[in-house]
Amino acid sequence: MLSEKIAALRRKRGWSQEELAEKLGISRQSVSKWESGVSVPDLDRIIRLSSLFEVSTDYLLKEDDEVCFDQTVSAEIDRRLETETGSWKQGRRVSLEEATVFLEENKLLTGRIAFGVAACILSPTVIILMRAFAERQWIKMTADMAEVLGFVILLLIVASAVSVFVLNGIRLSGYEYLEKEIIVPDPGVQEMAKKGKNEYEPVFRVSITVGVALCILSIIPPVLAEALGAGPEAEDFAAAFLFVFVACGVWLFVRSGCIYGSFQKLLQEGDYTVEKKQTDKVLGVFQGAYWCMVTALYLYISFTRGNWDRSWWIWPVAGVLFAAVFGILEMMVKKKHKE
Repeated sequence: MLSEKIAALRRKRGWSQEELAEKLGISRQSVSKWESGVSVPDLDRIIRLSSLFEVSTDYLLKEDDEVCFDQTVSAEIDRRLETETGSWKQGRRVSLEEATVFLEENKLLTGRIAFGVAACILSPTVIILMRAFAERQWIKMTADMAEVLGFVILLLIVASAVSVFVLNGIRLSGYEYLEKEIIVPDPGVQEMAKKGKNEYEPVFRVSITVGVALCILSIIPPVLAEALGAGPEAEDFAAAFLFVFVACGVWLFVRSGCIYGSFQKLLQEGDYTVEKKQTDKVLGVFQGAYWCMVTALYLYISFTRGNWDRSWWIWPVAGVLFAAVFGILEMMVKKKHKE
């Protein structure tokens, strides 16, 4: 019977009646009445119990293999489940074990990727500092030799970072379906993802706030050096500080954003809603092509003109333009889907 199943499943989890009541947001007396058969849970509680115990609603509501509820109740449960999960019958199933492994892998690997991104941003500082050291005779070589050596070190840093991207990206590629396909989480997955998201949200907000502040403050050293007329050498060091600030800010963006996004993927929220996944299939090609062009432009200007300390402006301008163009294209695609 339902009452016996609730009691057995609760004991199997090692929960007391008070603990189960707390998870459901009800009183212990209500749980006691369910287990004694005095009362039965309503539809909302049955769905919640199904998720907590990771069993089907049929298992809870069927008695001795005979259906103990009429077809209208069954249809209502199916309707609610479909509303909550979004076309659950047509999506890809995600088990609790699979979701747990994904969250752990994502946290580890995206931390490495964020470090690689920060290293790429910092790499031009090698050339800037090597040239400044040579001009001050802190190292015994000409400025041209220092730039060549700095360029070699830059390539080594970028190559190492790309290796990190490739190796860790391959490991994460097995979870790409969470971003692109409609998923159907097993009971317990959404609860775990919501709990993790709520716990990490304060960290995410602080990380984004600090990251934005660092990117804004990064412009101060170059501006001060030029305004005070400190000379070319001081401007070189100011440019190096700019890259350090931006690298730290971007590291915070990438790491916290990827971790927070992992919870959104399982919940199909934010950038991973069903509608967004359908739109991204069209806009994904544009994103890749756009940033490849921006990177090529940045490297071309920096190499041909040799002004690594000034070519940084390409990235904020490209970011603003991307947001504007992408927003317009996204609205056009959504309008087309609706039509």
